Amino acid sequence: MSVVIRLRREGNKNSPYYRIVVTDSRVRRDGSFLDQVGVYDPKKKGDNFQIDLTKVNAWTANGARPSDTVASFIKKARLQTS
Repeated sequence: MSVVIRLRREGNKNSPYYRIVVTDSRVRRDGSFLDQVGVYDPKKKGDNFQIDLTKVNAWTANGARPSDTVASFIKKARLQTS
């Protein structure tokens, strides 16, 4: 099973927000997931995402691969905490 960290779309039409989830790569975008590690609101100005780095570090240590977008969020979050 290939595990990925990616965005799951939620919200209404023209008003999306996303959950950052850990899931099997074969599951559809809005399907079931193993764990939720953060949220992303593209409509919000400024700091528009929250991510739990301890969960992300645990999942990546076990082989989960983040998508390109989530990898940029992780990088920004790590820069903010240091």
